Amino acid sequence: MGSTSRNDTKLMIVRCPSCMTRNRIPVARASDRPNCGKCGAKLPAIELGKVVNVTDQTFEAEVFSSPLPVLVDCWAPWCGPCRSIAPVLDELAVTYGTRLKIVKINMDENPQTSARFNVMSIPTMLLVQGKTVVDTLVGALPKEEIERQIARII
Repeated sequence: MGSTSRNDTKLMIVRCPSCMTRNRIPVARASDRPNCGKCGAKLPAIELGKVVNVTDQTFEAEVFSSPLPVLVDCWAPWCGPCRSIAPVLDELAVTYGTRLKIVKINMDENPQTSARFNVMSIPTMLLVQGKTVVDTLVGALPKEEIERQIARII
């Protein structure tokens, strides 16, 4: 991610979920679901600049298979602090669109993920790099603090 080709097109690396081959694709085509250069399977779509909703069923593919570091927002619709940081996360998704993926998961509807990561209070944000949770942020933190934590993983 972040490298450029000779014609100055930004490229990113997307790992094929079928054969695990690393594919270089233009950032502009990230959401097009191009095919893997080795096995021909469809690569996962990358939603740049948008917060993506995930579920227990899609968590693995959206988070652990992401070519970008991921901020996971664990939230619930009844939670006031969760609702207060939602616009901040929308802004951050636009700001860091080609360097960070931001996803939201409703803890009330996705108990497996809640239990897997021992989410005891919300909002909780998980910072994920590869298949590793590198940090956990708890509470409605100010935008500047969230950005400081993001800077550690991008």
